[in-house]
Amino acid sequence: MNHIASRCIDIIAKSKGIPPDTITLASTFEELNIDSLDKINISFEVEEAFNIDIPDEALGSIRTVGDMVDGVTKLQAAKSPTAIATPSN
Repeated sequence: MNHIASRCIDIIAKSKGIPPDTITLASTFEELNIDSLDKINISFEVEEAFNIDIPDEALGSIRTVGDMVDGVTKLQAAKSPTAIATPSN
């Protein structure tokens, strides 16, 4: 499991007061009893932890822990400094 996945799982576990080892990438938010308010609060924590902005419209499509990890991975890749072109001489 990569750093993003373990950090997301830790945030969810802390938010819901459940052991992190009971959460997998396949765990659905429904199984974890994460309602819409929980999802918003968790997204704020994830945004802060990874210094990203999760678009509001993306929240509705997040159904599993894996969905969240995929979204964070994509958002981080989009703002990666390696995406900046370097001058060639």
